[in-house]
Amino acid sequence: MNRRKFLETSGAAAGAAMLGNVKVGQSENSSSTVQKPVAPGKIKIGLYSITYGGIWYEGPALTFDELCRKAKETGFDGVELDNKRPMGNPMDLDQRKRDEMKNSLSRYGLEIPCVAANNDFSSPVPEHRECQLLMVRETARLAKDLGAKFVRLFAAWPGVPIHEGVGTYDLTRGTEFYTFQRQYPYCTRLDRYNFVKECLKETAKMGEEYGIVMALQNHAPLIRGWKDTYDLVREVNSPWLKICLDLPIFENLDKDYVANAVRTVGDLQVHSHFGGEYFRDSNGVIKPVVLDYYAGGKIPDYAHYIGLMNEIGYNGYFTFELCHPVLNEDHTRGGIEYVHNQVKLAREYMGNIVGSKA
Repeated sequence: MNRRKFLETSGAAAGAAMLGNVKVGQSENSSSTVQKPVAPGKIKIGLYSITYGGIWYEGPALTFDELCRKAKETGFDGVELDNKRPMGNPMDLDQRKRDEMKNSLSRYGLEIPCVAANNDFSSPVPEHRECQLLMVRETARLAKDLGAKFVRLFAAWPGVPIHEGVGTYDLTRGTEFYTFQRQYPYCTRLDRYNFVKECLKETAKMGEEYGIVMALQNHAPLIRGWKDTYDLVREVNSPWLKICLDLPIFENLDKDYVANAVRTVGDLQVHSHFGGEYFRDSNGVIKPVVLDYYAGGKIPDYAHYIGLMNEIGYNGYFTFELCHPVLNEDHTRGGIEYVHNQVKLAREYMGNIVGSKA
């Protein structure tokens, strides 16, 4: 089995940003992957803590203070916190630890725009949904304590199982046996859509209680694209529920399609991400790795997207996430130094587009 096929079947291609680390069709002489800067706006670049959670690479998870130090050293403006162990689970963070986290942010001059909830509101089992709602409430409380503005929500996040010490998506998001529909075969998609909508109504009230805006991400499953995300938020109709629209997981990357989505969402857009892997060519230019199994082998046109974001007056964060297993050419786990290098390259790459230098 070659490395490309191994990654596809291992589920790495189904990462949180649906990106992997296979260099397929990479060309140092190709100008198609070089994206020119756009007119400066108010977009800031963040680093998402899932990158350093210790499950994708050979090496330890960073502490929150170490994450902040790395973000500062690499030129990021802020950090987004995953509410997962070992760094950000609300159950583990008493007031003393939360104060220490705030001190880390202050020490390194960083903001914390968002905390991710990693929730699934789609179960037909009420006890399941109630547990998820409780975690979102505690995440909103944590966000308030840390000074974040947003809690990022999923409709139906399937989770990241740990297999032999490595995070993998194939145990919950495989393409052969496991499917979202098979999870509860007696439950229709409309049933689950409505379960999600009712939970979003409750989380919007939690947001109002804590002064934290909830942001629904355009992430599968259940959500089939940006329009489903928009419909859910519009139907809940609360100023405390808005949208996290991510380009890398768009179902269609055609410019007209993306432009229609961004302009339709408009000022509901409050947070966003980018991901993938990067390399520096022989001329010193940073380019994205071309992925044959992702978006038809296309590279998301971030310059076009950032231009649209500036057009709608977006002044939030564009946060980098490395959220897939890092493998060497011989299928052994890559090390944390590789992740460090990817974080540095990603910051420089996006800074060149946004017009923000490290």
